[in-house]
Amino acid sequence: MTASFGGDITRARKERTRAITAENPTGGKGQGGMTSSALGPGRKGKAWIGLKQGEEAVLADIDEGPGEIRHIWITVTDKTKEDFFVLRDLVLKIYWDGEKRPSVEVPLGDFFCNGFGVKTRIDSIPISVIPHGGMNSYFPMPFGKNARIAIENQHPVDINYLFYQIDYALVDELPVDTLSFHAQWRRESPTTLKRDYTILDGVKGSGHYVGTYMAWALLERNWYGEGEMKFYIDGDADFPTICGTGTEDYFGGAWGFVEKDGGPEQTYSTAFLGHPYMNYPSQSAGNAFIDASIPMHGFYRWHLPDPVCFAKDLRVTAQQIGLGKHGLYERQDDISSVAYWYQTEPHAEFPPLPEADKRWPR
Repeated sequence: MTASFGGDITRARKERTRAITAENPTGGKGQGGMTSSALGPGRKGKAWIGLKQGEEAVLADIDEGPGEIRHIWITVTDKTKEDFFVLRDLVLKIYWDGEKRPSVEVPLGDFFCNGFGVKTRIDSIPISVIPHGGMNSYFPMPFGKNARIAIENQHPVDINYLFYQIDYALVDELPVDTLSFHAQWRRESPTTLKRDYTILDGVKGSGHYVGTYMAWALLERNWYGEGEMKFYIDGDADFPTICGTGTEDYFGGAWGFVEKDGGPEQTYSTAFLGHPYMNYPSQSAGNAFIDASIPMHGFYRWHLPDPVCFAKDLRVTAQQIGLGKHGLYERQDDISSVAYWYQTEPHAEFPPLPEADKRWPR
């Protein structure tokens, strides 16, 4: 990576800092805050954009590379009952250096670890979400010549207010071994009995895996988190190089996320791992459209201090194993996930993203 998370802040930098907003869509030097409002010229004239149903808006199209996107901030309205679903109905797409297929294609909320439509606070290093729905990414995203960021509205109604700011730096050159950022969304509902859920597959090239987000809707009773996380690296076939001890353990928890035996599950959000969201039918999530739903959990794990490196290929899976009164058993649930990684280009084609109404737990 290049100057990840600030690099050495004490060293002089030969960089040119820029920012793209609705008011300065090109990030032009000396062109911020020019739009007029009722308060006069340069007085908050255009803080947001609207997005028609079915429309794809290009938020940034940077042709001055090489450079690196350092921070993305986005928030969106949720003032009507239809807008409850907006976080999975808006799709974030990011393209590097003129590529035809996006390197990032993820529902907006899931990218920011908010996978169930409920704006959830996230207090981690690369992703933070601040009440009420200020979504921030600090993943460094280098590019050679061009970076294009788009949002597609697959929501059934128009989006009236989409606010955003994209902060980036232009540099003279990137290190020759610079990798490109990628993120991919998947879902399986229900998962297949006795077959591990696939978080990422088909990756070709060299790079390192840096994070997992999982939105887990429970379709069966009992404890759900005994399945092992597996990383198949550089030609692994039947068995992986890395196999964890259980799902709860992978996300940093232990003994069912409870503080004491027999107690309720706890939520938490830390620098590199978290269980920030949990909803059960008896609990209120603050929205009638989810209060009567099946149990749901959101998890994240960032491999920033411990990236999973690969030279040729990578596959990542999670077992579906629960624990009941008769011991371990194979189970089926509704799981969505985002994989985050860096690799050499070109990348393999992603699986097709399901249509909007196929992305929600039923």
